[in-house]
Amino acid sequence: MSDSLVVCEVDPELKEKLRKFRFRKETDNAAIVMKVDKDRQMVVLEEEFQNISPDELKSELPERQPRFVVYSYKYVHEDGRVSYPLCFIFSSPVGCKPEQQMMYAGSKNRLVQTAELTKVLGHGLPSTGGRVFEIRTTDDLTEAWLQEKLSFFR
Repeated sequence: MSDSLVVCEVDPELKEKLRKFRFRKETDNAAIVMKVDKDRQMVVLEEEFQNISPDELKSELPERQPRFVVYSYKYVHEDGRVSYPLCFIFSSPVGCKPEQQMMYAGSKNRLVQTAELTKVLGHGLPSTGGRVFEIRTTDDLTEAWLQEKLSFFR
């Protein structure tokens, strides 16, 4: 790991919010959008959304700045089963400042670990692996894209 790679801490209030979000009982789609506070070198809450589709979420993300998103998504499997996977989406648009890109890239793994997204799905169900995705343009975030990504997790 390079000395120049900045790994930001996670705001304690955000940690608690993420913990509660992991065990939410609601069955609608919901999202927590997070950003890096450059001055504090800390990942902080930017906004929360309830009942938001992937397409609506896409319009809430900045086109030229990175963001982290934890998204609880109602997923209907081909066999009719319904699950509520928690997805970690790293929006890392082409064209954002390199220093900003490095702060986000350096902080991603810590945030995924802090949010414990590699261990648990929504509703406390055990995970078969982390659902950590990256998009390079906000246009990628669509219902079809997310369903395609989730189809790999049976």
